[in-house]
Amino acid sequence: MKRKNNDRDAEAKRLVRTVYKRYEGRYGYRQIQLFLWQDEGVWMNHKKVLRLMQKLGLQASIRRKRRFNMTYQAAERVADNLLKRNFTAEKPSQKWVTDVTQYRVGERWLYLSAVKDLFNNEIVAYQLSERNDNELVLQTFAKAFAKQKDVTGLVVHSDQGFQYTSHAYHDMLPKVGAQISMSRRGNCLDNASMESFFSHLKTEGLYPYDIRNLAEAQRQIEKYIRFYNRRRPQRKLNKLTPVEYRRQFLA
Repeated sequence: MKRKNNDRDAEAKRLVRTVYKRYEGRYGYRQIQLFLWQDEGVWMNHKKVLRLMQKLGLQASIRRKRRFNMTYQAAERVADNLLKRNFTAEKPSQKWVTDVTQYRVGERWLYLSAVKDLFNNEIVAYQLSERNDNELVLQTFAKAFAKQKDVTGLVVHSDQGFQYTSHAYHDMLPKVGAQISMSRRGNCLDNASMESFFSHLKTEGLYPYDIRNLAEAQRQIEKYIRFYNRRRPQRKLNKLTPVEYRRQFLA
């Protein structure tokens, strides 16, 4: 019996080590548990995964937090906080969150504008640019609306960044039947779901790599977004990826 248990532990260790290395050591035991289920068809108790990773000396890459000084311009137009930190939705294109983040390579900056569907946490559209301007956000939503024709009643939530308080933004969304929602001034928790995605993107898809120019950064961002939507399972999505969860709902 003891030998049989040892054999099972040896196989479990092999699987854990394989999955850990497959994702370049970026993930801790809870995400490894989901990848074991997705990739290997093995559901292992999270405590066991943790115990085996400790025995094997496997640790997640350290998450580095980077802080940016935020500046605010006088807002042209603002809107009420319709979302009120309720980051759940019953169907696709019911609630979207959006924001712009930045990534520095040397003395240059790359800006990413993204839109996330709260139904399945899928990134429905994104746009990259070296300029942080209104056009960056408008182009992002042009892509999003091209994919989803009917967005009547959709709530789109953002912070009070200058792109989202512009007249162009406030004129665009009502034309397609969408409602505008905004965080309270300077309150990042009101848009925590979008902040969470940007954190995953940077700590999993950018910081671990030696990125030397903006073209490499752009490739890494595009690669990670595909991975996040199609290959990265989430516990809150019943261990499915965002794309799988949406397809299951629509089937």
